[in-house]
Amino acid sequence: INELIQKRQLLEAFASVKYLEDETIAERDAEKYKDNPQELVRKSKDVDLLYNSISNAIQSIVVGTLEHPTVEDAMLTSLVTLIAREEAAHPYTGNAGPGSDLLGRPRKWREGWREAINESAQKRVQRIPMASKEEASSWLDLHLGLLQKQLSEDLLKIKLSVKKCYPEEYQVCDTYAEAVHKAIASHLEGISQRPLEFNELYTLLDWVANTYRSEHFLGHPDLKPEFKTENLSLLLTPANWDKLKNDYMTSAKGKIKSYFGNILRLEVAEKWEKEVHPEVTENLYHSSLSFDIQAIIGEHVKVSGAISRSLGRKMLELCLAELHEFIPRFGEEFVVWSSARDSPVFASYFAAYINSFQDLVSGLETAFEVDTEELKKILAALTSNFTNTFLNKLRTKAQPLLKKILTKDWILATEKPSMLVSAVSRFSEHLKHMRNPMGLDLLRDVHKYVVREYIAQVIKPRRKMNAETRQQVSEKMSQEARILNNTLIDQGSDSDWLLPAIHHIANIIGEKRKDKIKEYVKELCQDYPDIR
Repeated sequence: INELIQKRQLLEAFASVKYLEDETIAERDAEKYKDNPQELVRKSKDVDLLYNSISNAIQSIVVGTLEHPTVEDAMLTSLVTLIAREEAAHPYTGNAGPGSDLLGRPRKWREGWREAINESAQKRVQRIPMASKEEASSWLDLHLGLLQKQLSEDLLKIKLSVKKCYPEEYQVCDTYAEAVHKAIASHLEGISQRPLEFNELYTLLDWVANTYRSEHFLGHPDLKPEFKTENLSLLLTPANWDKLKNDYMTSAKGKIKSYFGNILRLEVAEKWEKEVHPEVTENLYHSSLSFDIQAIIGEHVKVSGAISRSLGRKMLELCLAELHEFIPRFGEEFVVWSSARDSPVFASYFAAYINSFQDLVSGLETAFEVDTEELKKILAALTSNFTNTFLNKLRTKAQPLLKKILTKDWILATEKPSMLVSAVSRFSEHLKHMRNPMGLDLLRDVHKYVVREYIAQVIKPRRKMNAETRQQVSEKMSQEARILNNTLIDQGSDSDWLLPAIHHIANIIGEKRKDKIKEYVKELCQDYPDIR
C-alpha cells in the first residue's frame, strides 16, 4: 500500500486501506480481538497511518499544483474522486470498542485540501524575493510588484487550468482567492511591524488602498468573473490600518519640514549667494517660491487623498501647519542675509517674494478652499518686516546724500545732481515690478520720504548766504527736484501732488523781493498746510 501511495496511485491505495479497515472492523465486531485488544489497537493504528499517508500525499499534490508549468489534470481529477469515495465510505464517526475511534471515522480530506491551498498560498508569498533596504531604496515597491506579478499569474492559472478539474461545489476560485488574501494579509502584517520610512509607509498604504483590489491585480479583467473582490475581508485590521496612517502622518511632518527647508537652502545657494536677479513675467518679478510650496502641498494632499479622504484632509492640515512655521523662518533668513550685505538683488527679491506671497494665498484658496486667515496674518507680519528692511536700506543709502544738501561741496556742484536719484532709484525702480496696490503704495511712500527729507535738510538753520549763492542754490534745488520727481513719476509714482514742494522752497530761497517771498510762502502753505 505504501508503494502505491509513493507512486501517487491513490485510488488503488485507498481501496486497499479501505479493505483492510473493513476487515479489521468485521473482525472487531466478531470479537476476534476479545482476548487480544492490543492487536486491534495495532491494526487500527496501521489503518490510521495509511490514511494519514494518503492525506499527506493529497496535501503534497495540492501544494505542488502551482509549482509546475502545467497542471496535471488527471491527478487533480483523481483527487476529487478519491475525496468523494472517502466521504461516501465514512459518513459517520464510529464509537464502539477500544481503538474504534481510529476506524471508520471521516478523514476530512476536503478540509485538508483547503488547508493545503492555504499552505500553498503562504509558501508562494513567502518565496517572493525581497531586497534589503541597503540593496535597493525602493525595496518595498519592488517586492510588492513581484508579489503582484507572481500571484496574478497564479490566479490566472487557477482560472484557466485548475478550476476545470474540480466540480462546482468545490468553489475552487473562491477558495484560492481567500487563501491568497489571507497569505498576503499575514505577509503585510509582518512588513507593517518593521520600522518603515515615509516613502515605504506610503507605498504600503497606496498598494493596499489602490492596487490590491484594482484592475492591476485582483480586479484584472482576465480574472473575472471567477475571482471576486467584494466578499474579501479587510486586508489589514482596522487597528493596523490606523497605525500605518498615523505612522505615515508622523513621518510626513518631518518630510514636509525637510522639503520646505530645501526650498530655503536653494534660494540661498542659487539666488541670494549667486546674486541672480529674479525673472520678470508680465512686468512682475517672479519667484518660484509660491509654485514650489503649492506643488509640495498639492502632491502630498493628492496622493494621501487617494488613500482615503480623511488622510488627504489630515495631510492638508499638516502642510498648512508646517507652512505657518516655515514662512517666518524664511523671512528671518532673508532679513538676516540682506542685513549682512549690500546686495544688488535685495530689492528685486523683496518685490518677487511679496508677489509670491500673494500668489500663495490665492493659490491655496483656489486649489484647496482653505481658510487662509492665519496665513494672511503671518504674511502681513512678514511683509511689514520686509518693508521695514527695504525702507531702512533706502534710508541708509539716501541719508548721507541728503545731509550734503546746502553744504559747500553741494553748492559748488562737486556732487552730481544724479547721485541722490541713483541712490533712490536703486530701490524705487524695482517697485514697478511689485504687484499693486502694494507696489504703488510703497512707491508713494518712497516718493514722499525723499521729498520730505529733502525739504527737512533745506529748512534747517544754516549760515547766511549772499544773493548770488542763494540764486545758485535755488537753481540747483529746482534741477534736482525736477530730476527726482521725473524719475519717480516715470517709475510709476502717481504722487504728483509732491512735485511743487521743493520748487516752492527753491523759489523762496532764490527770491530777493520780500513781497514775492511772502507770495511763495503763501503758496507753499496752501499746497502743504502741514509744513508749518
